[in-house]
Amino acid sequence: MLCNSRFTGRGIPISCEVDIYGALSEYIGLCVSNAPVTLLDINNSVPAQIYNEDIKGKCDYRLNETFMGFHCGNTCSSLLCNPHMSYQLIMKRQLEPDGEPDITRGTMEGDIKAGDITFFRLQTTASTQLRAYVAQGEVLDVPTRSFGSIGIFAIPEMNRFYRHVLIEKQYPHHGAVTFGHHGKALFEVFKYLGVTDIAYNQPKSLPYPTENPFA
Repeated sequence: MLCNSRFTGRGIPISCEVDIYGALSEYIGLCVSNAPVTLLDINNSVPAQIYNEDIKGKCDYRLNETFMGFHCGNTCSSLLCNPHMSYQLIMKRQLEPDGEPDITRGTMEGDIKAGDITFFRLQTTASTQLRAYVAQGEVLDVPTRSFGSIGIFAIPEMNRFYRHVLIEKQYPHHGAVTFGHHGKALFEVFKYLGVTDIAYNQPKSLPYPTENPFA
């Protein structure tokens, strides 16, 4: 994973778990932002205790508009607050639970630096139809109290976006991240590629097609 971080910092995007469209998404983000990008799990919630202590009343986000963006070491060290090499905790628990880390050593750890981000993805369906999503938000300046390359992300109306786009349209749990608001450029790139289904985090005043208007 340390190698992944170094490659990403040199403009060679790396994605985990044989994630071809994840790598392609990262490459598009690299071209648009001209800066390192990353690929993160998008399915980890922020504990209510952290939200109540460090976010509520300080940032204009509800708890369900926040999430932990996490991965075990893809993120370039220049994007982390306290980059350091460690070991992969989840793999260690399974592969070498009773000893010092050996085969699980070599991950790049640290909280992701606060600032504007764009979460996005290019993907194909089982019937080979391209689709994409783009959502702008930010990484909050809040300690994660966790491990890996990780940050506390906030995207307006994230809970609705997660339900009606990411889950309903069966996107994988990996999302690409550019550091800055690049939604306008990414949207145009996806249009240029012929993508007709480009989703985004719609405001509450604009329901999703399958969203119950009476809820």
